[in-house]
Amino acid sequence: MTTVAGIGLRAAHVAEIMGTRPPAGFLEVHAENYMTGSPALVALDDLRRDYAISLHGVGLSLGSAGNLDTRHLARFKSLVERFEPLFVSEHLAWCATAGIYFNDLLPLPYTEEALDLFCAHVSEAQDALGRRLLIENPAAYLRFRYSTMDEAEFLSAVVARTGCGVLCDLNNLYVNAQNLGFEPSAYLDALPAHAVAEIHLAGHHCNDAAGRRILIDDHGSQVSEPVWALYAQAIGRFGHVPTLIEWDTRIPPLSVLLAEAHRANSLGDAHA
Repeated sequence: MTTVAGIGLRAAHVAEIMGTRPPAGFLEVHAENYMTGSPALVALDDLRRDYAISLHGVGLSLGSAGNLDTRHLARFKSLVERFEPLFVSEHLAWCATAGIYFNDLLPLPYTEEALDLFCAHVSEAQDALGRRLLIENPAAYLRFRYSTMDEAEFLSAVVARTGCGVLCDLNNLYVNAQNLGFEPSAYLDALPAHAVAEIHLAGHHCNDAAGRRILIDDHGSQVSEPVWALYAQAIGRFGHVPTLIEWDTRIPPLSVLLAEAHRANSLGDAHA
């Protein structure tokens, strides 16, 4: 079996991973958790001897209307230089304005003006980091009425203009398709296949919003069967690209994450 599926490295599992070195394609961490000189850096230095590391940013706020935070970029760059990661990724979203950071990744309108701004920020970040960014499609619970293009079209244009790659989060895609009413298969078909370098898989929660069923991307459960089915379609289009199992809330035993990664590898081998 090809071992290309990785897991998100969470504090609850660090000691066990360091002690047992279980098979995993790579370990992904949120870059912002390693920017303060904490002891976690020492552990990651040790783990990178046996695992490829992926840095996943959540704070660059590439979709903000203002300037990028150059101090944040500099701290990010130091991590890139230290860990020489397999991937460096961020989001098609914004989370800060006027120096105020929000505890969420917020959507932006898909317009030509927003495209120009987002592409400029992606290019600036790639130049500063000295690496290609993978841009992740976000979970969103609304869409702007005045968007002039759909998300896949917007993301494809970002790839064409900046040379970035795509991190295709299939749970986000499924959640958005269910909440906003579109066909996820058509979204996959619209992405530039050559640019999709990583896939994310995660669980979601079903909530009742005044009698309406709403899916919440909470990364707190196993991957759902509809998302696994979407994964099989994605592999058929993009190939068996490196895949991450994300789990950020209600953290289970490490064995559960490894079992999910094993299933991703099995599906990848069967459908690639």
